[in-house]
Amino acid sequence: MPKLSLKQQVEQQISRTNQDVFLRADFEQLGGYDQVGRALRELVAEGKLLKIGYGLYAKARISSITGKPMLASNGGFKAVSEQALERLGVAWQPSDELVRYNKGETTQVPVNTTVIITRRFNRKISLREMQLRVERGSKR
Repeated sequence: MPKLSLKQQVEQQISRTNQDVFLRADFEQLGGYDQVGRALRELVAEGKLLKIGYGLYAKARISSITGKPMLASNGGFKAVSEQALERLGVAWQPSDELVRYNKGETTQVPVNTTVIITRRFNRKISLREMQLRVERGSKR
């Protein structure tokens, strides 16, 4: 049986998990930093992964309508960005607008994905025109 390339090993690890978000560190046991980076870039170019931030990748699938890669998650960008925050170990809370909407206090649907973070966080999580908005807040 021939040995799998690093890209094939990464692809195999991605397909075997239920997670939608991956950190570059998830694959460090497979090879060196640069090698893993090349394998991830190739998977992004093939449309099997989408880069959503520095060292952050999301599972992708090809859209039957446009033929371009899109998020494989059913929850969309909101679910993927929240999962990314959890994978990074960042404590977050939903925005006040989302809480009010879920309680039925307003009928205005929050358009932008916004979260409240109490600690220092300086990363950008984005995909194409969508970007996670971060508000600074105090602990509730």
